[in-house]
Amino acid sequence: VFDKLLDSNQKIFIHGRRGHPAHLIERMVEAGKRRQLSNIGLIHIHTEGEAPYNEPDCDGIFRSNSLFTSSNCRSAIQAGRADFTPIFLSEIPLLFRRGFVQLDVALIMVTPPDRHGFCSLGPSVDCTRAAIQNARYIVAQTPLSTVRTSTAWCTCRSRCTNWLVARDSTQRSKKIGKLIADNLVANGATLQTGIGSIPDAVLGSLTEHKELGVHTEMFSDGVVDLTEAGAITNSRKKIKPGKIVTGFVIGTNKVFNFIDDNAMVELCDIQCPVINLNPESPPSTRASRSTLTGQVVSDSIGSRIYSGVGGQMDFIRGAALSTDGLGVPIIALQSATKKGGSKIVPFIKEGAGVVTTRAHVHYVVTEYGIAQLWGKNLRQRAHHLVQIAHPDHREALEKAAYERLGCMPSAD
Repeated sequence: VFDKLLDSNQKIFIHGRRGHPAHLIERMVEAGKRRQLSNIGLIHIHTEGEAPYNEPDCDGIFRSNSLFTSSNCRSAIQAGRADFTPIFLSEIPLLFRRGFVQLDVALIMVTPPDRHGFCSLGPSVDCTRAAIQNARYIVAQTPLSTVRTSTAWCTCRSRCTNWLVARDSTQRSKKIGKLIADNLVANGATLQTGIGSIPDAVLGSLTEHKELGVHTEMFSDGVVDLTEAGAITNSRKKIKPGKIVTGFVIGTNKVFNFIDDNAMVELCDIQCPVINLNPESPPSTRASRSTLTGQVVSDSIGSRIYSGVGGQMDFIRGAALSTDGLGVPIIALQSATKKGGSKIVPFIKEGAGVVTTRAHVHYVVTEYGIAQLWGKNLRQRAHHLVQIAHPDHREALEKAAYERLGCMPSAD
């Protein structure tokens, strides 16, 4: 039956994150080759596992379009066999709801039905709910194991297997985490978290805080520890008080066991990240580079597409517009690359894309300190960013700032 649904020139959505339907993808690729189909467009956010549709032997049959890129798509994009679309995470559902992308088929992963016959999208709701509401056909793969989660439309129960290997934060990340926790996060704040060593380090430094809340695009293992420590209660949230709200979850067994049948956690459609209505919302998001004037590059390394726009701007702007006026938008990055190059640079590299503009950036944090940029002119911004750059690069950055601005960077 599945084979008969496939045809040339279709648009097919693929469930991302933990919902990656590997068996259906294998069947799709096999049918496409066997039937000599062509021009099938695949649309998806970050996916895990194998992506055989990106291999050279599928060129002309399938063309992947990443709305947030993962490692299984980067080579194909670089080679011209696949595409990348820069888009805010919160706007992805609108592509389907407004008919801008008309989906023929949605390939998804669901939990086994519960005793009432309801299935769930498990730990990956994000933009998938909009896709299944607007696709002509839905083809669902039921895994042997998953988790029961509460969503806006159904629940179902089972268990989950390991997904990511837990990683220890580096010393540089721990310094960044402590700086943010000690200086920028107040008791009662609502958090937006991400994945990686820096978000984990921030969460690990918040165990003495009180009455924190979570309203985020995603969360991982760090939220579990913080909740069990009593720091996260969600008691001060204006939107869904008492609930941890997220679009998807990714991590190890620790986080999946935590969300399994947990009424405290609610997975929602990612279209409306209303973090601005929650108190003192401080999102901490990662960046790959920041210029001396505060431009932030996150989705690419030069012209090479690496990830995507994601929810960075959604939450950075949401925090800035917090109704209590106390929102804290934070860009966090280590001062240097693994090879020793500076992550604070005079100019963005040719081909790189600005994800967050300098007008939106309020705070930039490295292991060397906090640069408060909001309301600062370019000369002041350059000064503060040089101060938190790696010491090996400060002299060169100060010289580059002088050549660009025609005057020395200064705090005054």
